[in-house]
Amino acid sequence: MSAVRVGFGVLGPVTAWDGAGGVIDVKGPRHRAVLARLIVARRRVVPVSHLVADLWEDDPPEGAVGAVRTFVAALRRALEPDRPPRTAPRLLVTEGPGYALRPAPDAVDAWRFEQAVTAALPPEEVAERLEEALGWWRGPAYADFADQAWARAERSRLAELRLRAVERQAEARLATGLAAEAVPDLDAHVAEHPWREDAWRLLALALYRTGRQGDALAVLRRARALLVEHLGVDPGPRLRALEADILRHAPHLDPAPDTAGSVWAQAAAAYDRSVPSGARARLESTMSLMRDLAVTGGAGLVAARRHRVAAIAAAEELGDVELTARVIGSYDVPAIWTRSDDPAQAAQVVAAAGGALAAFPPTAPEATRARLLATIALESRSGVPVVGGGAAERRTGVLGSRGDTGRSEGAPAGVTDRGTRGAEAARQAEEIARRLDDPALLAFALNGVFMQSFHRTGLAGRRDEIGAELVALSARHGMDTYEVLGHLIRLQARCALGDFAGADRHAAAAEGLAERHERPLVGVFTGWYRALRLDAAGHATPDEAETAYRDAAARLDGAGMPGLERGLLPLAVLCMRVRRGLPVDASWLDDRRRRPPHRTTGETDWGPYEPWVRPLLLAAGGHPEEAAAALREVPDPPGDLLMEAMWCLVARAAVAIGDREAMRRARDALAPAAGELAGAGSGLLSLGPVSDHLAALQDPG
Repeated sequence: MSAVRVGFGVLGPVTAWDGAGGVIDVKGPRHRAVLARLIVARRRVVPVSHLVADLWEDDPPEGAVGAVRTFVAALRRALEPDRPPRTAPRLLVTEGPGYALRPAPDAVDAWRFEQAVTAALPPEEVAERLEEALGWWRGPAYADFADQAWARAERSRLAELRLRAVERQAEARLATGLAAEAVPDLDAHVAEHPWREDAWRLLALALYRTGRQGDALAVLRRARALLVEHLGVDPGPRLRALEADILRHAPHLDPAPDTAGSVWAQAAAAYDRSVPSGARARLESTMSLMRDLAVTGGAGLVAARRHRVAAIAAAEELGDVELTARVIGSYDVPAIWTRSDDPAQAAQVVAAAGGALAAFPPTAPEATRARLLATIALESRSGVPVVGGGAAERRTGVLGSRGDTGRSEGAPAGVTDRGTRGAEAARQAEEIARRLDDPALLAFALNGVFMQSFHRTGLAGRRDEIGAELVALSARHGMDTYEVLGHLIRLQARCALGDFAGADRHAAAAEGLAERHERPLVGVFTGWYRALRLDAAGHATPDEAETAYRDAAARLDGAGMPGLERGLLPLAVLCMRVRRGLPVDASWLDDRRRRPPHRTTGETDWGPYEPWVRPLLLAAGGHPEEAAAALREVPDPPGDLLMEAMWCLVARAAVAIGDREAMRRARDALAPAAGELAGAGSGLLSLGPVSDHLAALQDPG
């Protein structure tokens, strides 16, 4: 199901690279032309008749169709040398009347370049990213096919994009106070492309900002002379306005002062001078910083998680329980995904919070205690055990009590039942927050309540209520991050309930807040939702739906959310195919062990979803006995946003091989969700109405 990891270069002579960066021999010029023509098509099917017409523009020889098929066969051998005989190709595929090349979204240098040029990034990141992207060019695009009609439009488009990239890079440098660095590149740019008025404008502005007013005016006069003498046109309004502004030293031409950066630097320096390096206040200040850093996504989120654990450990070493509790509870970062990015680290946080609760003095503030409880509820998500249940914890009534140990039967010592303990922590945190009438604390507690609302299927309506309260509460009290969270929760819930119009409204609201308050991670979730929306609408072809999911998955790269990323793309594509009644691709099966290959092989990585996917793919691959064995071993899915989807995959496998016990398990688990769309509660993918899967199960008797 996943694309083979081969890279393609068209920003210069057309070439291909293997996973190690070595050049792949794609044979002669006709082979290269077929490859280039398929890349131009951007994953769409090119009929064989079109390939023939493009390769032989004048008079195709007899047997041209056969020659094209020979070229394609040779390309397949070169691009997928390890593909077993008689297995379907996964990169250069046959569809309908022709062929399509299906590389990963980032596998073609031109596609990556386009993403780099159009990405919405801060100016300081734009300049660096475009510097790298412009370095990918090895000559004119599709250099070896300059005279081919089929390549002409794409060559022109990419050439224009390259020019725009140079100008956008200059704009970013000007915006970040690097006018002097912009001048040499712009000078060369206008010399080579003298008809680009925006390039002249940027060069003049860069010269002016480096104190060279005379040179800036000379550049504008040179531009006017070229335009008038060679094109017979006067400069446009932006060039004329810039000349007038330079002559009168208009204030807006000067770069805006970096007020925020200056204030930050001065405040940080004052803090360093005023607060001793060993002061306990630094730990609490650090946690406030980590909380703000986490919502920036990417490296910021990863760093925040790492430093959070270090700060908790430092607080514990000081032996001050209340300080430790404040450090733990101050990290109230909203969470929407129910699978932990780092389960081991989450378990550490839960253990630390449980220890602080056990030692919490009766006189300590209730709000601090509630924050510890909310932390336990939030971090005790799918796959994370709650550690605790000791005597001191039971004496203080922390999380209530379950018999003598607080553990589920058969659980290891010190590990309690995640669902019961996490839900009880959420309940107590919410109760305290409402009693104290503390809006920020209540929002934190409600996030924990949401995270613990997966003890059975069919609870989308309850989560919609939680999201609605978060939206209203946050809007009243100016808590933008929790308002975003509320909209994302409601987006998920409305998807599960089949209300895509409502989900659209919450997606738009979340994106508006994210843009206003600089919350880049929101776009990851709404981007995935739009792929689901396209798929669920029923108008997109399977290829178009898969492409939308792949584009959404590309946004996860560097987002710092491995708990969301791993296995999600193949799962989304599998669910799309199952829902549409299309054949299931079982090609990931290893003939020797019937286990999924590892990511390092370039094959499909199902991540944490493998146990529930495996029986269905074994059944689809013609291995009913192994599918039956896998069904006997498959555990109940974890309580998370994809629980209904996992049960539906189990149900489909059980129906396929007639496993009545597995059918009964799936039917009983799915019955409460009969009115929902399976998997759509994630806002990321869907297996269609749960009722359809229940109907397929029937009554196993």
